[in-house]
Amino acid sequence: MLLKNVSSRVEQIFFSEIADKDVAVFMKREDELHPFISGNKYRKLKYNLEQAQKENQETIVTFGGAYSNHIAATAAAGKEFGFKTIGVIRGDELANKSIVDLHKNPTLKFAATQGMEFHFVTRTAYRKKTETLFIQELKNIFGEFYLVPEGGTNQLAVKGCAEILDENDVDYDVICAAMGTGGTLAGIINASSNEQKIIGFPSLKGDFLAAEVRKFVTKNNWEVNLDYSFGGYGKINTTLIHFINAFKKETRIPLDPVYTGKMVFGIIDLIKNDYFAKGTKILLIHTGGLQGIDGMNQLLIKKKSPLIQ
Repeated sequence: MLLKNVSSRVEQIFFSEIADKDVAVFMKREDELHPFISGNKYRKLKYNLEQAQKENQETIVTFGGAYSNHIAATAAAGKEFGFKTIGVIRGDELANKSIVDLHKNPTLKFAATQGMEFHFVTRTAYRKKTETLFIQELKNIFGEFYLVPEGGTNQLAVKGCAEILDENDVDYDVICAAMGTGGTLAGIINASSNEQKIIGFPSLKGDFLAAEVRKFVTKNNWEVNLDYSFGGYGKINTTLIHFINAFKKETRIPLDPVYTGKMVFGIIDLIKNDYFAKGTKILLIHTGGLQGIDGMNQLLIKKKSPLIQ
């Protein structure tokens, strides 16, 4: 077994904005699973790495944007377990930049130090990433490889994400997680009891993720809350920045601005507005992604915006 099946610790959250509410909030610290293969990426890669090994594949190819948590985690996993990794990166404008310019991007710089090779494609070409012809073109360039989808979501990833929950989590009434491609939430749903309510908070704008989740689940004890995407993937504002900073100052828990920060903001807002019955016991899943803070702060500096502390 390359990545072990481990349980992450849970801590209770005490936050002033909900201090007067009779709701108990806890957080599962999946962000602490590994220094670089963090959070849900650890879970998503676990069985995919095992499958690549079973197939005697030496190369892993995957997809992502220039600040992708998945790209960073896959690169780190490749270095740790002896796989060559190739990241198909969205944005052909990056291909024309010097290596010095690319290393100004903290995610790509880290992935490069882990040995990942980059293949930059246009945004138009990137949309074809699941098509057989596009994948065959990659094989013509790189030879045979094990393919991990964008965000890491496939059946093996969902199987891994089901291991986020363990026997100690059966007492929670509500379990919440951020959503990128839907695989993490699907795994949590599959591992939950029918009496538990599972809520997903997409970081992307639109309601298409529910359909993605349905591909992997049969239970009906879940919902997707679309109210806290802050305008879409990678988009934030000063309200979210101030919340993330205040939350860290009080709880000492860092939140990434793309995924978990939005989910926690949403839950706190719902609690403040009495969405949950008194006495509800809520578990928040911290899915990691903290490596993305440096990249987001680079963008915020350009906008002369407050930074994430």
